[in-house]
Amino acid sequence: MSTSNDGTHVEQFTPTDLMTLRNELLQSGVDSFQAAEIVTNFLSGRGYGVSKHEARTAASRIEGPGFTAEHIQAELERVALAM
Repeated sequence: MSTSNDGTHVEQFTPTDLMTLRNELLQSGVDSFQAAEIVTNFLSGRGYGVSKHEARTAASRIEGPGFTAEHIQAELERVALAM
């Protein structure tokens, strides 16, 4: 578990889970709203929430070139809300 910028604790997701999320976003051919739903589902399935706006931002950043598992972890920590 690590601490996000706002002091909340976010679990360390496995690199496999993170790269699976990224691959799903890259291969799905969805628009930004559907991509946000994928991110939302990923986090909610693990007990976290995220605003729709932040989920869209996270999805677009995760899909960027050269994004590693560490980058995805940091992005999810930035947007995840403990529920």
